[in-house]
Amino acid sequence: MKKQIAVILISISICKVHAQIFLKDEFKKVESEVTGKTGGTALSNEDIIAGLKEALNKGTGNSTASASKVDGYLKNADIFIPFPPEAQKMKEELIRLGFKNKVDEFETSVNRAAEQAAQSAAPIFLDAVKNMTVTDGLSILKGSDTAATHYLKQNTSQALTAKYKPIVQDAINKNRVTEHWKGIITEYNRIPFVKKQNPDLDAYVLARALNGLFFLVGQEETKIRKDPAARVTDLLKKVFGAN
Repeated sequence: MKKQIAVILISISICKVHAQIFLKDEFKKVESEVTGKTGGTALSNEDIIAGLKEALNKGTGNSTASASKVDGYLKNADIFIPFPPEAQKMKEELIRLGFKNKVDEFETSVNRAAEQAAQSAAPIFLDAVKNMTVTDGLSILKGSDTAATHYLKQNTSQALTAKYKPIVQDAINKNRVTEHWKGIITEYNRIPFVKKQNPDLDAYVLARALNGLFFLVGQEETKIRKDPAARVTDLLKKVFGAN
């Protein structure tokens, strides 16, 4: 009986030791995730926020530069703005009847409008990054490869849309998007028995232009997180090298 009790007590002691070791390891793991410790150097909350803001500022700067150059949208298959999907049958019918040049002119004008609008996007994005909190930063740092981009999109889309809308409208006018669209509509409406199509071009171009920009920002964020060579400043190396 005494031997059985002794065995039980020894087993309990062993379990306690293992439990303490496990809890200690788990504590270190959590501590490492929260503080971003690496090589004995801890990240402060200020480091995390500053690093994330710098990453977003860099990402949005590179993205708007890429989108706003000539053919930034037109020749980039990932963000190219096509013929409005709801008018796809209209596009196919026009091409079948020999009006492919008009379709191409319209698509070119739409993408040129987005490229021109993107020139004014950088300061809007920069302003949107300023309000990131410590809680946001800790969550973003340990989030997905595009967590910061998602945060930016989730928290700024409404304000960005309001600010971006007149820019897109101006670009649409300068690139004669509506004029090209009216030419297509005129030709299409001459076809007997067709259902007329007239999408809201301003809303369509605005949505696709912004989606394209966020897509590029996401690419930039992923690059900084995964590629050490993309961390071009000491702060980026410190924050994302610790992640």
